[in-house]
Amino acid sequence: MPQAETVVTFLEMKAEPLLHIAPPSRLKLMLVRAEKPTLGYFRYLYDAVGRSVHWQHYGSLDDAGLAAIIHDDKVEIWVAHVNGQPGGFFFVDARPAPEHVELELLGVLPQFQAQGLGKWLLAEAIRACWARKPQRVIVETCTLDSPAALSLYQKLGFEAYDRKTKMAEIEG
Repeated sequence: MPQAETVVTFLEMKAEPLLHIAPPSRLKLMLVRAEKPTLGYFRYLYDAVGRSVHWQHYGSLDDAGLAAIIHDDKVEIWVAHVNGQPGGFFFVDARPAPEHVELELLGVLPQFQAQGLGKWLLAEAIRACWARKPQRVIVETCTLDSPAALSLYQKLGFEAYDRKTKMAEIEG
């Protein structure tokens, strides 16, 4: 599989922000927690959002490994429905340490991008992370992600604390 160099930026938020991001008014939205989602549904969301930005980690897990993660009580998967269909999702992970909650994944399906959904979804993800009462919320992004990702995280209150260059496998 071909590889590409990417710069990973690690970001953190040490205090809960006072955010009010209104949902995009022209979209019919509903945010729902997918409790213990089926593997097929999670794989669909992961692929639909992540294919264009080369997400691979969760896609390469076998069924037992994936189920152990997404069905863990310390993991939350939230899905934004747009006009009755999945438009994006986020994945909150408090497994490693409850005082450090990670926004593991966040993304919008390509057909719903550039409509304000990502900013609203990120604000909702931040709210879900802080609902677990951590001392710190962390997230990472890389140069393979959407070009708007890093600046959006920073606009909503995350601060970079580290950067690393690494090689990532990408589909050709």
